[in-house]
Amino acid sequence: MQDHKLAVLIDADNVPYANVKEMLEEVSKSGTPTVKRIYGDWTKPHLSGWKNVLLENAITPVQQYSYTTGKNSSDSALIIDAMDILYSEKVTGFCIVSSDSDFTRLATRLREAGMLVIGIGERKTPPPFIAACNKFIYIEILKPAEKTEEAKVSGKAAVKGNQATVQKTVDKVDKQTVKMIVNSVDALADETGWAFLGSLGNFISKKKPDFDPRNYGFNKLYDMIRYMDKFQIDEREAGGHKHVKHIYLRLK
Repeated sequence: MQDHKLAVLIDADNVPYANVKEMLEEVSKSGTPTVKRIYGDWTKPHLSGWKNVLLENAITPVQQYSYTTGKNSSDSALIIDAMDILYSEKVTGFCIVSSDSDFTRLATRLREAGMLVIGIGERKTPPPFIAACNKFIYIEILKPAEKTEEAKVSGKAAVKGNQATVQKTVDKVDKQTVKMIVNSVDALADETGWAFLGSLGNFISKKKPDFDPRNYGFNKLYDMIRYMDKFQIDEREAGGHKHVKHIYLRLK
């Protein structure tokens, strides 16, 4: 798997500052952030919250004055920098942190140049921008898990609480998503009907960039598949290594 060098470009006007650490940790799963810049008019009071986290996360602020009321001039600055970075050939991927559809064409252009493009934004992000990325991650699922009352109790009560939580998350998996997963497994399956779980996530992301098990309350795709209860699951030793398992599944 390629270890991408990533340029992380943040639109300060269109994403909240509260989860910067979680955003960067998520980006690090796909590669190494080598360029980290954030764009905005730092003379505006509504961006003051960002200033407290920039130094902690080594993000370079780029000042872009708002020359005209109602126009977001930081968009243009981000796009120009992205193209400069592209032609410098110092990175192999980009992470655009914004909920603004104005970056749809930029994401498309970067992908045309062979770049990995990751988008991070709020659930209100327009579908065209999401579709233009290789992968899109909703900020809402990056929030640290809050401690619940179930976590404070012990024994059987905690187990029952966890089971109830699982049941609620299963109800969130809509029929369209179930159908997409079933069709994807069918497309990946060999002549015996088995499909490798390790290939399933990437295959689904190509069709639906914003697919993520965490959107449905599951940390891993395996957990989501297991509780859907529609597939047979087979754990196989990987190359004779007893402690390494490859997961295969097929429709029941």
